[in-house]
Amino acid sequence: MSTFLLAFVFFLVVMIAMAIGYIVQRKSIAGSCGGLGALGIDKACDCPEPCDRKKARMEKEQARAKKLEQWQRDQII
Repeated sequence: MSTFLLAFVFFLVVMIAMAIGYIVQRKSIAGSCGGLGALGIDKACDCPEPCDRKKARMEKEQARAKKLEQWQRDQII
């Protein structure tokens, strides 16, 4: 039981230290390598065609862009 409490207190102290560091620096948490974008890779897989979720998201973005374009044309200035 004492091992559990010691581990719990240790992790609690680490989380509090991270929270204080975040509040002081006001920076978002980021990895050290920058991810795949730093290597110039656009996507993680080599699929010739995007998956269904990606297709749905792209269609939604296109519909939104069309609506925004229509709104800007019809806007009264």
